[in-house]
Amino acid sequence: MVTCHGGPGLWDMFGDVADALAGHVRVICWDQRGCGRSERRGPYSMARTAADLDAVRQHHGLDRMALLGHSWGAQLALRYALDHPDRVSGLVYVSGVGLGRAWHPAYEQAIEARMAGHPRPAARSREEAVLRWSADFADRDRAMEYAERMATPWFDVNYECNAEINTSDRATWREDDLLAACRELAVPTLIVDGAQDIRPRWAVDSLHQALPAAARVVLPDVGHVPWLEDPAPFYSALLDFL
Repeated sequence: MVTCHGGPGLWDMFGDVADALAGHVRVICWDQRGCGRSERRGPYSMARTAADLDAVRQHHGLDRMALLGHSWGAQLALRYALDHPDRVSGLVYVSGVGLGRAWHPAYEQAIEARMAGHPRPAARSREEAVLRWSADFADRDRAMEYAERMATPWFDVNYECNAEINTSDRATWREDDLLAACRELAVPTLIVDGAQDIRPRWAVDSLHQALPAAARVVLPDVGHVPWLEDPAPFYSALLDFL
C-alpha cells in the first residue's frame, strides 16, 4: 500500500499507520515533490504529483498497488486511480473533501470559531500550524496534543506548492467531469470519514454515490485524522477492506 499525504505542501505523517499495519501489509510512504524531506523544486501541479506517484510505484517494482490518501492526498489518490485504474488494486479515501469547492466557506468558518480566543502565533510559523491543526480534532481536551504529534518532526510548509496546486486544481478539477469519470471507475474503494470533521461530510456524498464499487465507514466521534483519535475501528475497517 502506498500512502499519499495531505496538504498540498505538507509531508508524510503516516508513521503510526505504517507501524500499526506492520505484519499485515507492506506500507510505502513518501514526501511529495517539494515537501518534507523531498527537494524543494517544482513544478507543482496535481498532474506532476500524480506522475511522481507513478515514479514511486515503478521504483518499488509494483505492477499494482493499493492507495491510501488522506485529506488532499485522497484527491491525489483518486486522480491517480482515474488516470491509471489498471495500476490500482484498491483505493482508501480518508477524510477527503469530495469533488467540488462548496465545502470551503463552511470549513473556514469552523476553523475560525475553534481558534477564537487563542493568541495568534506568527503567520506561517510552526505554532500557527499547530493551532490550526488542533481545530481538526473532535476531542478538544487532546486536540493540541494530537496537533503537536502531527508537527513532530517539523518540516516547513511549502506554501508555494500549496498555492500552485490549489490554483491548478480549481482550473482542472471540475465536478461534472469528475462525476462522469467516477461512474466508470471499477476500482474497489473505501471512503473513511470522521463524523466530526470540520470539513462538511456532505461534500463527499456525490463522490460516494458516483463510485460503483465504494463502501463508506463513518466514525462517529472522530475529526479529520481518524487513526489518531480512534485507531481501532479505523484499522479494522482498513484491514477488512485490504
